[in-house]
Amino acid sequence: MSDPEFTLLGDAIWLDFINTAATPPDARDLLPDLPAYHRWTKASKLVSDTDHVSLEEVRGFRIQLAHLAAALSEDRQPRSSVIQAINEILARAGGHQQLLRVKGTWRTQFTPGRHASALEAIANSVALTLSESATRVRRCTGENCTLFFADYSPNHSRRFCSAATCGKRLRVERRRSDRSPAPP
Repeated sequence: MSDPEFTLLGDAIWLDFINTAATPPDARDLLPDLPAYHRWTKASKLVSDTDHVSLEEVRGFRIQLAHLAAALSEDRQPRSSVIQAINEILARAGGHQQLLRVKGTWRTQFTPGRHASALEAIANSVALTLSESATRVRRCTGENCTLFFADYSPNHSRRFCSAATCGKRLRVERRRSDRSPAPP
């Protein structure tokens, strides 16, 4: 997904959220203030919660999630404090269980009492990623790229945040090196 202000890969909301942090090569924080966070929530099609959260809370949660992504990309266990922070935000969403009949069987389903705020949607995105065993969190191997992405590929071989940008650069460099004349 393309946005002129933010890089939205669309893999997982929480990864797009942490990808807004200041990272090389430009080292510019894309969420320097609450209005920028509000614009990011709108670009991500989330319910803005800027009237209920502080910039410190947003940045603190983003730092915790960045630690989580780094741990997952390196196949390490995440800190328990990160899981606790996610669960605290998930607990904010009110709702109830409903009994539903699905294809002849009874099932329960959680029904939220309202639309999730942006931080709640981000926390839910983390929970879904962590509960899906077939998903791997990776850091892009493109030159000068530090973005995280979710690898849903069957054999977990995805290496780039975007095949159209980072992957394309590598293909172009390979072609150029293949065409370069052999030394005499």
